[in-house]
Amino acid sequence: MIIEFLNYLINGALIGLLYALIAMGFVVIYRASKVFNFAQGELVVFGGFLVWWMVMELGLTMWTGLPLAFAAAVAFGLLIERLFFSRLVGESVFSMVMVTIGLLILIRGVILVAFGPQVRPFPIVFPLAPIMVGDLLIPRSLLYGGLLTIVIGLGLSWFFNKTRAGLRMTAVAEDHQVAMSMGISVRRSVAFAWALGSVLSTLGAIVYLSGKSLNLLTSEIGMAALPVALLAGLESIGGLLLAGLLVGIVQGLAMAYLDPLVGGAVGSVLPFIIMLLVLLIRPTGMFGWKTIERV
Repeated sequence: MIIEFLNYLINGALIGLLYALIAMGFVVIYRASKVFNFAQGELVVFGGFLVWWMVMELGLTMWTGLPLAFAAAVAFGLLIERLFFSRLVGESVFSMVMVTIGLLILIRGVILVAFGPQVRPFPIVFPLAPIMVGDLLIPRSLLYGGLLTIVIGLGLSWFFNKTRAGLRMTAVAEDHQVAMSMGISVRRSVAFAWALGSVLSTLGAIVYLSGKSLNLLTSEIGMAALPVALLAGLESIGGLLLAGLLVGIVQGLAMAYLDPLVGGAVGSVLPFIIMLLVLLIRPTGMFGWKTIERV
């Protein structure tokens, strides 16, 4: 019983860190451009297809295909900014939110046209054999992804809070007009946010899909990561790590112990219930800024 509990606990924590990695896309884009990206799940799918195309379709090695996939993700993020959001600088938050909903539909259409609706085998980036510590089984992809998430989360938190470039981007998130009056390039900040968000989404796809299958349903990981982003607060990158661990552990234990009692679904719904309860008490999340803007 203790070994089973520890397995559920560890795997839940690692899945929570995966959610935190996906949620970083939400937070980075919002933190640097004040845009809540409803198409985050679709960015993960698109990044996954970039990796699949480079490695499986073109036959490139991992050492060549993955850097090219990340470079293509950066280009895709910059293209999104140039086509849609460069024209919306200074516009209302509602306008930008509606554009991201349209972007969700557009990216799905692009994926269907470019890659088709078929289920694709995703390349094995991380070894499939789990790490065994006594009777504990730890998936390698989730473990490596969790370590990457911690390093990236701490690095981005330092960047946004301690560097001049990060503080300038924080000013953009506060108010576009004020940032422009201070001589800060809002377009450059937004472009960087979308490029970085695309890279994080591609990395999340690699951790999530290594050795699995890839299709449009993969975008559901974006919705699964939403409670983590909102619990932490849309401006807090460091808080994502704690929120991800909380959501992952609660979900893992609920799926293991509560789902069999009620026939399933508790583990999937419980993170959203916790999110709503926390937001009722603190609408900006556990670590979010106090300023609230209703959309």
